[in-house]
Amino acid sequence: MLLLISPDGVEEALDCAKAADHLDIVDVKKPDEGSLGANYPWVIKEIREAVPADKPVSATVGDVPYKPGTVAQAALGAVVSGATYIKVGLYGCTTPDQAVDVMRGVVRAVKDYRPDAFVVASGYADAHRIGCVNPLALPDIARRSGSDAAMLDTAVKDGTGLFDHVPPESCAEFVRRAHDAGLLAALAGSVKRGDLGELTRIGTDIVGVRGAVCEGGDRTAGRIRPELVADFRAEMDRHAREHGATVTVAG
Repeated sequence: MLLLISPDGVEEALDCAKAADHLDIVDVKKPDEGSLGANYPWVIKEIREAVPADKPVSATVGDVPYKPGTVAQAALGAVVSGATYIKVGLYGCTTPDQAVDVMRGVVRAVKDYRPDAFVVASGYADAHRIGCVNPLALPDIARRSGSDAAMLDTAVKDGTGLFDHVPPESCAEFVRRAHDAGLLAALAGSVKRGDLGELTRIGTDIVGVRGAVCEGGDRTAGRIRPELVADFRAEMDRHAREHGATVTVAG
């Protein structure tokens, strides 16, 4: 399971760089513009320069409307700025066909510029609260559009988390559908240390966090701390070892 950490600016990215041995992907977002709020192109560029060259930089394009051309241009801007993982929050798409339309434009714009870039179609575990596409439709949306991964986050940051809206067994179905389609499965949404056992058990490929590695667990007012990143990774690794031992014994 890969660990994706989301700093909100260059200073936090430098803190992530101090914990580079404990994370896999540095994700650029702007939390005050939404769960997948897009940051400025120059911030992406500065963060790319601030973190070790062997750590991929991810960038969110935003909680986007159903405007495929607008979103495609935004995605191109992210990859030109130095991101190699491009995440799109399908906030304004109310049907799978609309979501596929948006993501096909993103895939073409991004991969025409950089074929090895990684495109992530992101939906929301609490989709029922905002009226967007069903979470379990995301793997098929990603497959049909040529994306590389399907992701779930939460749209409303009110203290509830991923499993409050999509229980672990439904998340397991999400992961299974993604894997059956040849995609990676990413899960986020106020994920806490206590969720890592279930996330490991169901075969999650990428776990995304911010609040869990911020002071006081506060994704907005708190700041990412390197020691909290290291602690979170140690807990991930512990669950991975225990799960691996369980699978070996069962086998």
